[in-house]
Amino acid sequence: MIREPVAKGMPIDRYPLEAAVQGSAPPNDRRRGRRLPRTVTAVAATAALLPVFGTAHAAEPAQDGAAGSLQQAFSAAAQQYQVPQSVLLGVSYLESRWDTHPGMPSVSGGYGPMHLTDARTALAQFPQQGLGDGGDDGRGDASRPLITKATAEAPDVAALPATLTTLDRAASLTGMSADSLRGDAAVNVQGGAALLADTQKSLGEPLSSDPADWYAAVSRYSGASDEQTAASFADDVFDVIKQGQARTTDTGDQVRLAADPSLAPASGQATRMGLPKANDAGTECPPGLGCEWVPAPYQSLGTDPGDYGNYDKANRPADQKIDTIVIHDTEGYWDTAMQLVQDPSYLAWHYTVRSSDGHVAQHVQTKDVGWHAGNWYTNAKSIGIEHEGFLVDPGTWYTEAMYRSSARLVRYLAGKYGIPLNRQHILGHDNVPGPTASYISGMHTDPGPYWDWAHYMELLGAPVHATAGPWGGIVTIDPDFESNQPLYTGCVTAGDTCPAYGSEAVRLYTAPSTDAPLVKDIGLHGATGASTTGVNDVGARASTGQQYAVADRQGDWTAIWYLGQEAWFYNPENHPTAVNAVGAVITPKAGLASVPVYGRAYPEASAYPSDVPVQGIYAMPYTIAAGQRYVVGNVVPGEYYYAVTYDTSTSHKVVRGKQLYYEIQLGHRVEYVRADDVTLLPSTTRAAK
Repeated sequence: MIREPVAKGMPIDRYPLEAAVQGSAPPNDRRRGRRLPRTVTAVAATAALLPVFGTAHAAEPAQDGAAGSLQQAFSAAAQQYQVPQSVLLGVSYLESRWDTHPGMPSVSGGYGPMHLTDARTALAQFPQQGLGDGGDDGRGDASRPLITKATAEAPDVAALPATLTTLDRAASLTGMSADSLRGDAAVNVQGGAALLADTQKSLGEPLSSDPADWYAAVSRYSGASDEQTAASFADDVFDVIKQGQARTTDTGDQVRLAADPSLAPASGQATRMGLPKANDAGTECPPGLGCEWVPAPYQSLGTDPGDYGNYDKANRPADQKIDTIVIHDTEGYWDTAMQLVQDPSYLAWHYTVRSSDGHVAQHVQTKDVGWHAGNWYTNAKSIGIEHEGFLVDPGTWYTEAMYRSSARLVRYLAGKYGIPLNRQHILGHDNVPGPTASYISGMHTDPGPYWDWAHYMELLGAPVHATAGPWGGIVTIDPDFESNQPLYTGCVTAGDTCPAYGSEAVRLYTAPSTDAPLVKDIGLHGATGASTTGVNDVGARASTGQQYAVADRQGDWTAIWYLGQEAWFYNPENHPTAVNAVGAVITPKAGLASVPVYGRAYPEASAYPSDVPVQGIYAMPYTIAAGQRYVVGNVVPGEYYYAVTYDTSTSHKVVRGKQLYYEIQLGHRVEYVRADDVTLLPSTTRAAK
């Protein structure tokens, strides 16, 4: 969701920490802002909903399902409609990774492995419950008043575009009922094959057995409204075909697409589709990605110099390093996001990625500071990327097209700015800390436990993997997304049971038992409050890719240091939910009983010039006790970007101090500790007794 930017300093890999992480293994043991407010009214755009199906849950990871017949369905449909099977499999993979999501539509109203769209039914069956969780100041400080919330009109459902009603066309072509096309995976595949064949013929192309001849039909299947996005979709499909894929789907079906590395698709066909070119002038996107410029307004809103919107001008990276990318979901639909980001009284982020086809819109130049993360320090050093979707609704699933476009964009930005591709630098909005204690309870929780971080990191070329044996002293969280289905509540109403669905998070207990209480988050719930299974409660949750120092191990359970306490999670050897790692950790300096942590790394008071108000350095309610350890993700100098008026020539200054901070993985969110308070160690160093 959208909020305030993130600021940090030099990345850990550019700071002299090498000596701290070069611990060696035993000789016999060397071997993966803000955002759209939830209270935005009447925003039912052209896409999908909040389904609440099945309520069976596995307290811990379940076993893989048995092989099914989906592979046979692809083979039969390909033969019946004379579509190359590899093309059919490739299109389906890019739409859904062959998952069926039984009865559940995507954000853009798509059903089944072929993502046949029926937005009319989706909107009628699963009405929107309300969006976002905003209303707060995206700056995360008191430098300016709250921004008023914008509203958007609901669309005319009777006038939905053809791209959002492809299931109707599939029903007409196949003679199958709409219900069966939505709910029966094999019939859904038939519908997709019929659509591809009909599209191929409408383009004047033969029903060729050569996959290369189907480029234009594949492009059009995306439903994209511009040539670049349609071509980008097709390029991804044919890349999947060339590389090959194999996986077990969400229903236990084993599906395989054999690699065809010599495939050379007829990409020149894209120009024959008659689609307009996107307005990509001024965009900062990788070549081949469908990207358009939808600028956010930077303008004065009145006579008060501090009343302006909806982002801040800056000169990054010359003045401030960009070292973090924050992943959000919009808690709203594409059309709504486009309306809000262009409202000068609202706030702006850098990019939005569309669910249906992976189309990207850029709104703010990366040199400028968006208001997206809810923490001004974070805003000043980060890029915010919104994704069309809803964190509380696993039924409205994220498409593979969106994951891939987003990953391509993030790889490009990370390369451009030297941002490491790991979970210390690629944060979810739910990992951004509150700037001060009073903000903790209002911090956003997207993209939530249903965002597939393991798959996303694979697409980034940085998959989660083991880097050590048990001697490493660190674990990286890595449950199997599909089978890991902890119970969540509160997706629609307080206390309700969310649909059973794959999750990227593991739940944390005070003892090695699921009967033990969940660990406490005193910042979120107070000294006496308890963590819950709520889908928005991150107080006892560790996320895929996050790294924590090991505190203990007992049988199938592992304990980590988390929010100042031992936190246990189920991690059986035959179905692990974490892998071993090695790295740098901090611990309080000798003689200190505990050290404070902070939600932002601001400079010491003496660093501020006379014309910039000194920003307070306020400790969070958490502390780190002697003997505890936390993984280091970054080392940064104290820094504050002063930008509180529309006049950039006089009020915009970067204040940089001498005090250094370490960014650490304290709980679900990152926090900061002063380097002067802690000792930096390799994680392999034995804890002092």
